[in-house]
Amino acid sequence: MHELTTTRMNPQIDPTLHIWGWEIPVYLFLGGLVAGIMIISGYFIFKERYKHSYFSCFWLPHISLLLLSAGMFALFLDLEHKLYVWRLYTAFKISSPMSWGSWILILVYPTLLATTLTRIPPAFQNRIKVFDKISTFINQHPTAVKNIGVLSMIVGAILGMYTGVLLSALGARPLWSSAVLWVLFLTSGLSAAAAFVHMITDDVYERELLAKADNGFLIFELFVFAQFIIGLLSSTQMHQNAAHLLLNGPYAAVFWVFVVGMGIIIPLIIQLLAVNHKVKHTPIAPIMVIVGGLILRFVIVSAGQYSHWASAGL
Repeated sequence: MHELTTTRMNPQIDPTLHIWGWEIPVYLFLGGLVAGIMIISGYFIFKERYKHSYFSCFWLPHISLLLLSAGMFALFLDLEHKLYVWRLYTAFKISSPMSWGSWILILVYPTLLATTLTRIPPAFQNRIKVFDKISTFINQHPTAVKNIGVLSMIVGAILGMYTGVLLSALGARPLWSSAVLWVLFLTSGLSAAAAFVHMITDDVYERELLAKADNGFLIFELFVFAQFIIGLLSSTQMHQNAAHLLLNGPYAAVFWVFVVGMGIIIPLIIQLLAVNHKVKHTPIAPIMVIVGGLILRFVIVSAGQYSHWASAGL
């Protein structure tokens, strides 16, 4: 890790000099979104919906590969020594979040590739013969397909948890020193993924199911937020000051308006009305959830850097 990055990726070296840009929040958001998509598509594959041309099994794994690659590119842009990124795979450092993330991706990409082979879209059929043969073989063994679905859910959960662990492992930032940060990011990723599928699927069953699931994720996310804030307020003075950055400090307006209000409360109300057939399903609520999830990463990353111990008394 130290060979590849400057203090931007290791704020413990000097927490007062370098600030992460847009790359890390985007990476964390796309990683969480892909994690949620992997869990959702894995669930539907396990439930044997891969036998039909439903969106969740048919297109989601392919979209995930593109989104994850975009997230990895954002992370790559943040690296200082880009030509030496391969060195992350020459060793495994148990204390390095970047090392864990690098090796987790070794599991993510093959898992996504396996899920894409359960259903190859017609536009890609007969392009790469070996993929067609593997897909045919997999579909001849229903147990293998179900195992791929389970693997997708497990690896997706690990990826989603990692996006929060990456920050909480950096002890130089009081705001990130929370045992529930990984739960928050995993839940937010699931919510964004459910909203994404709800927004673009043309299948009524999937839209209804994922709208209901997203309502559950949003309610649970509010509960996790409460635990996150209470945990900080019940800790040291430095952690309390970090919590006030979100509650009534310089990040409070963005946090309450865009993360909690626009990203959770308003879409939750709209989707509750939609699933109870009081209003029609609309893409407005899912878009709010997705944008709110992205802003959440920007707020947590930015406020976390501001909350280093040297400024804890501000």
